[in-house]
This record gives sequence, C-alpha cells and structure tokens, in this order.
Amino acid sequence: MLSELDNYLHRIEDLRRQVSELIAGLPAKALNWRPIKGDESHVTNSLAVLAAHIAGAEHFWIAEVIGGHPPTRDRDAEFATHATDAAELVRLLDKTGAETREVLSVLHEADLASTREAMGRIVPIRWCILHVIDHTALHLGHMQLTFQLWTGGQGKPSPFWFERLP
Repeated sequence: MLSELDNYLHRIEDLRRQVSELIAGLPAKALNWRPIKGDESHVTNSLAVLAAHIAGAEHFWIAEVIGGHPPTRDRDAEFATHATDAAELVRLLDKTGAETREVLSVLHEADLASTREAMGRIVPIRWCILHVIDHTALHLGHMQLTFQLWTGGQGKPSPFWFERLP
C-alpha cells in the first residue's frame, strides 16, 4: 500500500503527464491560440499559458513553499507565455516534476501536519500539496476544452479512473 505522500506524488505526476501528453507535438499556432481574445479581464488562456502556469504554481507550492527553495516564480510571465514548440513546455513540466520528486522525497508522513509560510499566511504542508493537485486538475480541464475547441470537437482520450491507480 502506498503511503500518503506517495499517493500525493502519484496524483501530481499523473495530472502533469496528462498535461504533457495533451500538448506534445502540437504546433506553436495551436499552443498559443486563445478561444476568446480580448482585454485582460475577458481573455481566455492558451494551452501554452496554462501549461506554464501549472508548472509555475507547482514550483511555487512544492519547491518554494514546502521545500524552502529561493523564490524564482514569475506568475505574470506565465500568463505572457508564447511557445515556439511543445517540447519547451514539456521540458518545463519535466523539470518541475523532478523538483517536486526531490522535495517530496525528503518529507516524512509526520511533516504533512506541519506548516509553512506563504504570502504572509501560515498554510499546512498537506494543504499545499492538495492545492497543487486541485489546481492542476482544474487547469487540465481548461486545457482539454481549449484543445477540443482548437480541433473542432476532437478530444484526446482521458484515462479511466482505474487506469490511474498506482
């Protein structure tokens, strides 16, 4: 039976893999396409923006908040992402995954009940991890819809729940 930490890591990696598989091989035009263009308050995000934002948020919550790594996240830059190819985004997601594995590998189950400071607030480590899972799943759904709109209704199959079990 997997530990709680291993289960969390498996969930994060499964979602990140789905993001990578959705964008892998897409041309820059597809990656940067926005279903609705407009001013900042009414614009939709491209697949490239969402992939960069997923990686940025995971890096922030896992590496910076939980792992204590120096702050490097540039959230505004995530939303200005313009990809030249899918490989650069997949590499970013892979790099983020390696960082997450490194940070979570040194945690113990008892650490999940401890807290960290983030943006002037005290947050439990368990909450940080669950937020990454929740946030990634939300934006993966956005990406799946954007992909379907780009392709005129053709989606990529998502794995069944039982195919996602460790």
